[in-house]
Amino acid sequence: MQRPGAGLSVVTATVSSMAARTKSGKDRPSYRCTECGWQTAKWLGRCPECQAWGTVEEYGAPAVRTTTPGRVTTTAVPIGQVDGRQATARSTGVPELDRVLGGGLVPGAVVLVAGEPGVGKSTLLLDVAAKSASDEHRTLYVTGEESASQVRLRADRIKAIDDHLYLAAETDLAAVLGHLDAVKPSLLILDSVQTVASPEIDGAPGGMAQVREVAGALIRASKERGMATLLVGHVTKDGAIAGPRLLEHLVDVVLHFEGDRHARLRLVRGVKNRYGTTDEVGCFELHDEGITGLADPSGLFLTRRDEPVPGTCLTVTLEGRRPLVAEVQALTVDSQIPSPRRTTSGLETSRVSMMLAVLEQRGRISALGKRDIYSATVGGVKLSEPAADLAVALALASAASDTPLPKNLVAIGEVGLAGEVRRVTGVQRRLAEAHRLGFTHALVPTDPGKIPPGMKVLEVADIGDALRVLPMSRRREAPREEEDRR
Repeated sequence: MQRPGAGLSVVTATVSSMAARTKSGKDRPSYRCTECGWQTAKWLGRCPECQAWGTVEEYGAPAVRTTTPGRVTTTAVPIGQVDGRQATARSTGVPELDRVLGGGLVPGAVVLVAGEPGVGKSTLLLDVAAKSASDEHRTLYVTGEESASQVRLRADRIKAIDDHLYLAAETDLAAVLGHLDAVKPSLLILDSVQTVASPEIDGAPGGMAQVREVAGALIRASKERGMATLLVGHVTKDGAIAGPRLLEHLVDVVLHFEGDRHARLRLVRGVKNRYGTTDEVGCFELHDEGITGLADPSGLFLTRRDEPVPGTCLTVTLEGRRPLVAEVQALTVDSQIPSPRRTTSGLETSRVSMMLAVLEQRGRISALGKRDIYSATVGGVKLSEPAADLAVALALASAASDTPLPKNLVAIGEVGLAGEVRRVTGVQRRLAEAHRLGFTHALVPTDPGKIPPGMKVLEVADIGDALRVLPMSRRREAPREEEDRR
């Protein structure tokens, strides 16, 4: 016989067991990707959602908390009564960097500067540190990758010595914060954020937890003190900024330092800017005495000649909102192998291949199929926008027919697979820059807008119209010579 109350005891025990299992399930550790937020029940080395390595971390079940209203730190006021003078930008002393930043450094702003090793980040920031230092504004340069004596040697070489520039070699976050209390700088430069670590956080310097903690502490210090901060960040082999993506969201400005280490040109491109536009690009020249800004960098991308040379054509590219005149060169030679070579430098291989196909099918130039073709730009500039298509096509056609293009000619336009020449953005700015540098003739798509006075512009609708700038007799020689060989 069942004892009275036994059924109730069984039910109570069952409910207690289910609650215990539910509680243990909630307390069971889970794992989440810090990049995209994907969750899983077990740890994985690579997130299957965003394909990022080492981003899956353990986290516990969120505790249910309620936040009660507390004391406000500042009273809310109408936005029209907020004093905007506190966010006035101060010049860094480097006009090209001010151009990208939107006028200079705003007090309390945190800027992340990223670039490949050896591109010139430390040289530029050391120059900024010296030029921005003054009696009213001290600068603190903290290096975690070099010793103080090594930085001093570079400062002597680029003449970046100032009495109000303070230098410290530290890799401990607490020591860096201590230097801020001692120096009280208006500008802090940390080279780099991946070399500084906090002893309170587990993990090696440069790890995700360490980078997040160091960046968060310096951002808080910058906002509290009204101190501008420049952080140097490492990049991965793919060119992306190393560390958690959260770092780019926390900072106010993200700048990419670009350039080929074998060329003199360096570009500072704004990727994110809370205080200005991201359409500006700063141009610099790296040399033995340091790095200097280039207000007019077009001269680096041109080759001055008395007479035109076959296989060369000029175009005007836009880097941000800045027009730059660049030169495209092409060379065609008889191939000695069954599969002709296609070599490019500074140009996209896919777009050059497209221009070859358009010239052969729409322009009736059949001499290109069995020849080795080399195409490149001058000065290390990279042309990736479609506006350079027409210049690439004309340079290839000029090289194939061994006929030079007319002197002082620039070509602007995108070429489609049907052979049409399409309009591109900023044609008027491009023509104004070409006219300023002394070019008198231009090939552009139809309806270019206002034309600079004294400049002759030929509107072309397709690649056939553009090829008419080549002498007719020489232009027809290349297909005929090819047919004779066959």
